[in-house]
Amino acid sequence: MKLQINQQTYDVDVAEDTPLLWVIRDNLGLTGTKYGCGLAQCGACSVLVDGEVVRSCVMPAVSAVGKQITTIEAIEQDDVGKRVVQAWVNHQVPQCGYCQSGQVMAATALLKATPNPSRDEITAAISNLCRCGTYNAIDAAIDELAKPVGGNA
Repeated sequence: MKLQINQQTYDVDVAEDTPLLWVIRDNLGLTGTKYGCGLAQCGACSVLVDGEVVRSCVMPAVSAVGKQITTIEAIEQDDVGKRVVQAWVNHQVPQCGYCQSGQVMAATALLKATPNPSRDEITAAISNLCRCGTYNAIDAAIDELAKPVGGNA
């Protein structure tokens, strides 16, 4: 099957029900997307599929055929993704960093869909788990990006 990942076409020979996560990591060697729980609960495996955040550990590879997939390796090619990564650096968000690729993917998807999200929209969209508890830093980084340009929050 052919998959469009990070603006490149890959022809992968895997069973249709192989989780997209394993295709990305094992077949393509893009290891920034992490395995966390395998149950779509923690968000460490989050990628963008046609701009929507998806938990790749439960998405069959065949479901991704014909769609544009973006992993953390290419997120800075997107202007919003680049700003999210810079905010993560500015606010020193990562501690161990394991969940951060998924956190960045979720924040990027949110800010692309809703450039000035409310606190409730942020809370609903960023449901990824962080064992180190960097939620305050994550919130601060997103809040910085969610402020209207040239206006008052």
